[in-house]
Amino acid sequence: MPEPHAIRTGQELIWDYFQNKAPESFDGSRARLQHLMKSIGRPHVVLNIGCGSGIFEKLALAEGIDIYSLDPSEKSVQKLRQTLQLGDKAKVGYIQSIPFPESHFDIVVVSEVLEHLTPEVMTQGLAEIRRVLKPGGRVLGTVPSRENLEDQIVVCPCCGKRFHRWGHEQTFEPEKLRRALCDYFVSARTSARPFIAWSALNWKGKIVSAIKFLVCILGVHGSNQHVVFEAVKPQPVVAGPG
Repeated sequence: MPEPHAIRTGQELIWDYFQNKAPESFDGSRARLQHLMKSIGRPHVVLNIGCGSGIFEKLALAEGIDIYSLDPSEKSVQKLRQTLQLGDKAKVGYIQSIPFPESHFDIVVVSEVLEHLTPEVMTQGLAEIRRVLKPGGRVLGTVPSRENLEDQIVVCPCCGKRFHRWGHEQTFEPEKLRRALCDYFVSARTSARPFIAWSALNWKGKIVSAIKFLVCILGVHGSNQHVVFEAVKPQPVVAGPG
């Protein structure tokens, strides 16, 4: 019986390629990850699920955060171990079976991950995040907002299989995600907003993006935004005097 991470799915092959052969694909995620970093503070013990090209890990180390990382890609994890000296703090694994002990982390970050999971796997993953968080610990993250999955469907020219080009399985809006979080956490908060990589835009792109940001502030939401979420692991119930 092979280890779970030895079983390669189509989605894992997609992400193994982007994380190791085209890491520049993640350059646009910096604004989103910096926003999450501002919500963390320090000192904290933090687990990042889904390492991408390692941008979040680098930001965390620069802030003096005790960062751990989990990803299905052995190549990506090995790269983190070598370039950032994370050692066993970077592990190969899956959100539905997190290979870290119970109540170990102050914060778990899961950004642009839940949309890649089926509803069943997502519920398993949320239960696992709750398990590895300390009581009162927080889960932070993002997902694409109101994505039309059909817009990103492509067809394999070899076998004819239709699939989402980024491997997305679900689409979310803030209230749907808040309800899912409330099954495992308390004080769940969700909101939709854009994240803009200003430094990568020309002046026309900056004008268009500024208009989109203003429209969002005015309460008009659509595609090309993200749902930002935060929730808390409940404190244990202390029995009163008998």
